[in-house]
Amino acid sequence: MTTTVSGLDGLKSLVGKDLGYSEWLEITQERVNTFADATGDHQWIHVDVERAKAGPFGGPIAHGYLTLSLVIPLFGALLQVEGITMGVNYGLEKVRFPSPVRVGARIRLSATVVSVEEVAGNGVQSTFDFTVEVEGSSKPACVARPVYRHYA
Repeated sequence: MTTTVSGLDGLKSLVGKDLGYSEWLEITQERVNTFADATGDHQWIHVDVERAKAGPFGGPIAHGYLTLSLVIPLFGALLQVEGITMGVNYGLEKVRFPSPVRVGARIRLSATVVSVEEVAGNGVQSTFDFTVEVEGSSKPACVARPVYRHYA
């Protein structure tokens, strides 16, 4: 379910709030291959299905940075900030990949609003805690603390 707020004050009101979970997203071999082509990272554990079957995970796995990049559309389904001129990715405070995502697995994102602080230029800097879960796994695929800037 999407949380929708109005403007910077609406975003500020979310500090400490759990935004819930996105829908599940299946990780396909086609998506992994497309990411490999876009980044030039064709390591066999991602793109060589037959060789990966004999590898440590029993099949190909998604790139860690593919998993991280997918938080963008998943997060967009969790939070919408209306009445602002712009929102930009400002960076990451930390990222870890505790568990691989096998091709065919489904992932989802949970998010919590950690802080929202004023910044110069009529904006705020918001920090979130993200966890990318793998369906059926007790260990997350990715934990991250992204930072965004939103401007009125």
